[in-house]
Amino acid sequence: MPSLQPGEKASRTTAISDDMIRLFADLTGDTNPVHLDDAYAAGTRFGRRIAHGMIAAGLISATLANDLPGPGTIYLSQTLQFKAPVYPGDTITTTVEVKTARPDKPIVTLATSCRNQNDVVVLEGEAVVLVSK
Repeated sequence: MPSLQPGEKASRTTAISDDMIRLFADLTGDTNPVHLDDAYAAGTRFGRRIAHGMIAAGLISATLANDLPGPGTIYLSQTLQFKAPVYPGDTITTTVEVKTARPDKPIVTLATSCRNQNDVVVLEGEAVVLVSK
């Protein structure tokens, strides 16, 4: 059973590059011009290109898989609330924090968040994961 305790947390920081955004568009087929076209994006409410929201969500997955709970972790669910845009060149710090660990099964619930270099929350939610024994 998981030995994780409420309050345990882990973070990792990642720079969001133009290459990352373009690779994500190629991988997923999400070629929305707000992510890829400077001229188009300049006319949007954001005034410039933004990264795909799911890039930040993917950074949560990386933190869960590599840091806490760590290798072998499997998603059961994830809620996401997009709070602010992520721009090319932003540095995103993802934090996961144990909320509860079931005593009867290797299932852990974690608060998840992503903040930019200005400490603005860009994404938050909650993950439920199956922890590797």
